[in-house]
Amino acid sequence: MDKISIGVIGAGAAGYFAAIHAAQNGVLVTIVEKTSKSLSKVKISGGGRCNVTHAAHEISNLSKNYPRGEKFLKKVFRHFAVKDTISWFESRGVALKTEQDGRMFPVTDDSQTIVDALEYAAIKNGVNLIFNFSVDEIQKEEGRFKISSKDRQLYFDKLIICSGGSPKMDGFNFVKNLGHSIAPPIPSLFTFNTPNEPIKKLMGISVPDALVKLENTKLSYRGPVLITHWGISGPAVLKLSAFGASWLHEKNYTTNAHIRWIANLSENEILEHLSEFRNKHPKKKVVSNPLFSLPARLWEHLTEKSELEPDIVWQNLPKKHIHKLVQNLFCYIVRIEGKTTFKEEFVTAGGVDLGEVNPETMESKLIEGLFFAGEVLNIDGITGGFNFQAAWSTGYLAGMSANQHE
Repeated sequence: MDKISIGVIGAGAAGYFAAIHAAQNGVLVTIVEKTSKSLSKVKISGGGRCNVTHAAHEISNLSKNYPRGEKFLKKVFRHFAVKDTISWFESRGVALKTEQDGRMFPVTDDSQTIVDALEYAAIKNGVNLIFNFSVDEIQKEEGRFKISSKDRQLYFDKLIICSGGSPKMDGFNFVKNLGHSIAPPIPSLFTFNTPNEPIKKLMGISVPDALVKLENTKLSYRGPVLITHWGISGPAVLKLSAFGASWLHEKNYTTNAHIRWIANLSENEILEHLSEFRNKHPKKKVVSNPLFSLPARLWEHLTEKSELEPDIVWQNLPKKHIHKLVQNLFCYIVRIEGKTTFKEEFVTAGGVDLGEVNPETMESKLIEGLFFAGEVLNIDGITGGFNFQAAWSTGYLAGMSANQHE
């Protein structure tokens, strides 16, 4: 009997992982890549350190970090989750470390370590690589897959599509033409532009634990907030943008955000803290004595916005101004007008409809022998290593499932 051949479209994290696990028991595996490079996103991720995964060991906790794909991934993660990722890399001499926020990196702090491990495993398993092969069309003829570029055709018994996300619908054409439904791609993970807000003058200031909420929604996220020259950013904003991607897209990225600068305190608790400080230090200037460990420039801005006189001391502060200050600390309103995405960390929401893919095998429910993995699916995670974990898990499952044959 002839050897089974499996094609993998895309030489990214999911494509490599799928190919490595498909290339067992004498199966011939070929990765086709439209560019001249492989694993380019792995190389630049995490500032060149590669945020491999996140220390969310329980599947229920792990899956909550995916605005799209949570239920689907719960089933996938039963086959391959964080502990399996750690074991896979460590068994190949790549030790991982956990940072304070849960992100996991190679101890070398160098993404090349991850690239080398994947490339070595692919070579060892006999995976072939074809670069500069841009897939224009996929057809299934007489039980085999024919993939065509401008001047070349390749044939495979089975096919795993790991072509990644695309900011435009056109990027999914060859999948759509197979009969699969595509959720339209929209940006995820972006900063909020606030072009007409005075807060921009505080660029460079960060607050370690704030809560950002989108007005008239239940969408909120708690974490570090960074003020930039175009608006507000930082992990809390990026993660909120992912969970609010569809809603914000509908609003054309124009709405109000509410910022609670001290995330763990209620409005009354903030008032109590201010009253207590006022009683203890009645003659201290309000503007010159930042509370709640807030940066001095931010505190000064908040007092200015609360219409406080620059030289006023606590004992002379009218109640109405105290309440304004409480309001700006508890619910600071900024007008969002647009977004900024980072191309090197670009993540899209959208992709192959998960209802058409079996989460136990990653096989298409429409076409036998066709599998999907990675960001080509309508799956996306927040920042912190979650998108890579989805790539390893779906890639592993697609590769192992494609390898099963009678």
